[in-house]
Amino acid sequence: MTDFVTAFDRTFGIRVSQSVTQMTDGAVRMSLNQENSTWHMLPDVVSRPAFKQALKGVGRDFLLGELGWRAVSRYHQNVMSFPQSLRLISGFVELFVWSCLVGPDLARAQSANGRRPNIIYILADDLGYGDLSCLNSQSAWKTPNLDRLAEQGMVFSDAHSASGVCTPSRYALLTGRYAWRGRLKENVLYGYDRALLEPERLTVAGLLQSHGYATAMMGKWHLGLDWARTGEKLEEIDYGKPFAGGPQAHGFEEFFGISASLDMPPYVWLEGAQVVHRPSGQTAASPLPRMWRAGPISSDFRHEEVQGRLLEKTLGYLNRRAQASDGRPFFLYLALASPHTPIVPTAGFVGRTGTTPYGDFVVEIDAAVGELMAALAAHNLAKETLLIFTADNGCSPAANLEELRTLKHDPSAGYRGHKADLYEGGHRVPFLARWPGQIPAGSRCGQAVGQVDLLATCADLLGVRLPASAGEDGVSMLPLLRGALSAVSGREALVHHSINGSFAIRQGSWKLLLCPDSGGWSAPRPGSKEAAGLPPFQLFNLAADPGERTNLAAAHPDLVQRLGRLMRSYVELGRSTPGVPQPVVGESWSQTFWRTAFPP
Repeated sequence: MTDFVTAFDRTFGIRVSQSVTQMTDGAVRMSLNQENSTWHMLPDVVSRPAFKQALKGVGRDFLLGELGWRAVSRYHQNVMSFPQSLRLISGFVELFVWSCLVGPDLARAQSANGRRPNIIYILADDLGYGDLSCLNSQSAWKTPNLDRLAEQGMVFSDAHSASGVCTPSRYALLTGRYAWRGRLKENVLYGYDRALLEPERLTVAGLLQSHGYATAMMGKWHLGLDWARTGEKLEEIDYGKPFAGGPQAHGFEEFFGISASLDMPPYVWLEGAQVVHRPSGQTAASPLPRMWRAGPISSDFRHEEVQGRLLEKTLGYLNRRAQASDGRPFFLYLALASPHTPIVPTAGFVGRTGTTPYGDFVVEIDAAVGELMAALAAHNLAKETLLIFTADNGCSPAANLEELRTLKHDPSAGYRGHKADLYEGGHRVPFLARWPGQIPAGSRCGQAVGQVDLLATCADLLGVRLPASAGEDGVSMLPLLRGALSAVSGREALVHHSINGSFAIRQGSWKLLLCPDSGGWSAPRPGSKEAAGLPPFQLFNLAADPGERTNLAAAHPDLVQRLGRLMRSYVELGRSTPGVPQPVVGESWSQTFWRTAFPP
């Protein structure tokens, strides 16, 4: 510990309190001594390599070097106030102490387990549970490659995104924390919006990189960026300068993709922390199904080419990793921009299914997964790779649900609702996983799981324990992936969230919606006359009523109270898993009006 204090003091000119407080979960937190601080004596420039080098002697790299350097650099750039920087440093110190206490023993446990797997996480955009033929026998099209992935691995039939819409689902996926605990209480971000991920927040990529993984992301970021701005308006951007707060600021060594959804400007390619080519003109808005908003566009950007370009970059990355001599496993996060609007299948897939452009777009995704699986096999990587395919939320009405119904195709496979909703169609998503020799082939899991579980699962895979301030809502799926039949430990219930910020809580087969409506875009819509006459809460037994048609709230008031109080505790404790309570951004939070109905 003395070595760390010396290195920290030498680098920052700030003293660390020697007092150590034992926390209830066994983690240790150190606090900075503000009264004796010499923060005002910080050097004008503290480089990332210099800080990492200062801590090299105590055997820590990424979690320390990155977080500490961010705090100091942001303070000097006037991006972060002193109290904010101090909180960031405090979190950084906690991570250091955590790694000192448990790191050595856990490192030995890792080496005893042999080679760690590569991890590829494919996230489709607005893809319904029923859009895969292996999950929907009545599907109007076939998805042979995804069906083959299911046959070679495990199907999770009760898997959920953390929200019915894009941004909060992606935040939870990468952090293991529900997005509504931070500043985003409803809706999504847009292409010009500021970065959502907190600078000190541990992500899946950051965790894996700190344990020797090569990390890369291809595709749709949609978590905001700190653009260099030329004015007060969000869209006033200097495209020639690097942006901050993107994938490379959160553990990804490589990034190629777009800032938000494919229908949101600016329409430019991003690589690393730079715009590849600045916008050279403006594109007009386009109607459905080729729906995109008007905005600046670069000369090398074509909406129809995005899917193919992302696949090309992904295959190139796999080729490079197969030839790499560094011996590092890799984590690849492929965040597709399809089949979200604009619904623009490439020329080779137009008309392929004989159904709708949406069906053609889905089949193009299936073909891309097939090419990726073929590349893994060609590079002899398949047996040592955990491959996961899922989606960020349910199918959107932009897919023309009425037309799909005439083809007897239901993207929600009988579940109620669709994208944006609290009903199952909004967040019950496809989830397929393959890991030869570890995941039983042709298996199926009916346990309720969430994409929010990825961080905890990776920590379990590495044999490390997360600090109290990370992964507050996730639990490890590793036992289920390896064929365990019992429910995952550490989770009492799963929380669902909709586009307008409404909540639902799921425990076993019981699901309580803390609103009288869908919370999203399906009927009854929030604020509608239909919703105005309904009971304030909805309780469904999904085992008997998977379509969520019979509200049992009046028949089971005790159950409503129990679940409502549990949800209230999840909000107020800052976590839904065992551990030290964590802070929550709670100002102006109208969506938690229901708390008064559930006294603690």
